[in-house]
This record gives sequence, C-alpha cells and structure tokens, in this order.
Amino acid sequence: MTAMAFVAGAAQLVTVMAGAPLLVGVMRQVRAAWEGRAGAGVGQPWRDLRKQLGKQQITPQGTTVVFAAAPAVLAGTTLLIAAVIPIVATGSPLDPAADLFAVVGLLFVGTVALSLAGIDTGTAFGGMGASREITIAALVEPTILLAVFALSIPAGSANLGALVANTLQHPGQVASLTGLLAFVALAVVILAETGRLPVDNPATHLELTMVHEAMVLEYSGPRLALIEWASAMRLTVLLALVANLFVPWGIAEANPTAVELLLGIGAIAAKVVVLAVTLATMEVFIAKLRLFRVPELLAGSFLLALLAVTSANFFTV
Repeated sequence: MTAMAFVAGAAQLVTVMAGAPLLVGVMRQVRAAWEGRAGAGVGQPWRDLRKQLGKQQITPQGTTVVFAAAPAVLAGTTLLIAAVIPIVATGSPLDPAADLFAVVGLLFVGTVALSLAGIDTGTAFGGMGASREITIAALVEPTILLAVFALSIPAGSANLGALVANTLQHPGQVASLTGLLAFVALAVVILAETGRLPVDNPATHLELTMVHEAMVLEYSGPRLALIEWASAMRLTVLLALVANLFVPWGIAEANPTAVELLLGIGAIAAKVVVLAVTLATMEVFIAKLRLFRVPELLAGSFLLALLAVTSANFFTV
C-alpha cells in the first residue's frame, strides 16, 4: 500500500464530506427550477448547517444516552462506509473491509440508532416515525443484499472493489438482464433508504406522513446539524455506489497518480450530479405513496432483486 493509496482514501472522505451538502443544494435548486421558483442557491445547505451549529442544544427531559449518541453513530457509520467503498479509487487502505454484508450492516446500524433515538424521546411522533422506519428497513436491507449479491455472482466476490474492477474488465455483465433487474431494485430501495419521494418527503413536516422527520423532531443545534449532514452524506454515498457499480468508468485504480486521482474525483462528481438531477426531476412529477402502499413497492423491488440473483445463476458460466 503506497502513500498515494492513503491520499486517495483521504480524498474520497473529503469529497463526500464537503460535497454532500452541495449535492442536496443542487437537488433543491433543480426542484425549484422545475416549480418556477428562484431557489435558495446550491450553498444553502452549508449555510443551514452553520446556523444550526451556532444554536443552543436542547436535550428533552427523560431521554438517555441513546438520544445523545444517535447522531454520532449515524454520522460515524456513514463516514466509515464512505471510507471503505470504492468511490474515487479502488484499492483503498480499507478495501479488504469493503464487504457487501459489512456495508449493509453499517447502513442498518445507523438506521437502528436513529430509530431508537426516536423511541427514546417518548413522544408519539418519535415512536411513530421509528416504527415506520424499521418497517421500511426490514424490506430495504435484504433487497440491497440480494441486488448487489446478484452482481457479485459473475465476479465471484462480495468485495465491492472487486465488483467495480470486474465491471471495468467485463462491461457486458452489467448490460444484461441481471444488471437491469439489480439496477431497478437498487434504485427503488435507495429512494426508501434516503427518505425520498415516493416513499417519504424530506421537505414535509406534516405529522401524519413523516418518517425520517418524525424521528428528529426533538433534535436541535449541533446534533440536528450532524444528523442533516449525515443524511446528506448517506444519499451521496449510495448514489456514488450505484454509479460505480454500473458505470465505473473514470474511477482511479489502486495506487493512482495525482492526475488519475483528480480525474476520479471529477468522474464521480459528474456521475452523482447526473443521478441527483434525475432524482430531483422525478420527485417533481411523482406523488408520495400512501403508507400502506410502501411495503408493496418495496416487496416488488425485493422480487426484482431475487429475479436478478436467479438470472445471474442461470446465465453465469
């Protein structure tokens, strides 16, 4: 492992940490443009975070260490995922830990931490949001496992770096029935995992329809800023993972040069922005599903992931 591999790992973390709020700003600006509004600007999420960091932090009476620790757990697991998966370059120092099951497990740890914090407040809305979040997660996490596992069958490895390298060598494998089914399944569950339409509306504060927002109603100040930042990084990481699993071209390989590293940062930034703009555009033209319809949508994505695994087993030589 050379020094450039560690530089690539650090660049990957910095790119996610600095770029995540800007990505949210881009999505809000795209929605504003489609809706005929001026918008607050791409940098508004960073200004919101700075404002929250300067506010007073309030801890509800009766809460335990679970409430206080949840934002740090959510942010920590997200940063760890950003450090291990191939975003800017393959072969990072933590590449051996970039196992499919470990990454999905880290996603679930963050989800459970925030759900427990919602329950810990003892409020009706916190418990309601937590129960909805766990119900969604029970269908989302297995679907992610199956969809990426379908891609791992031709590669012969569950390591995400190995999957990206295999796609670079055999691009025809993702342009197949297995790749199509896995992509659609992942696209649906990422909407649910990140709380986007039609599963959840990140801009709403209507108590009866909230999922993610219901769990963080009692947070304020730096803790709320950390949750919002972690949520933005979670969206960025998942979009980057999908981009590199299916369109990995441009990613720097192990031990990259400075030029390759810069090209890798530019490539992933362009791919993620394209996905984010597409997602924001779709959100303008689709409505939020009723809550009892969400399990049906996620069950359909699970079925697509299962079909992708079946297809991979039948057509892999």
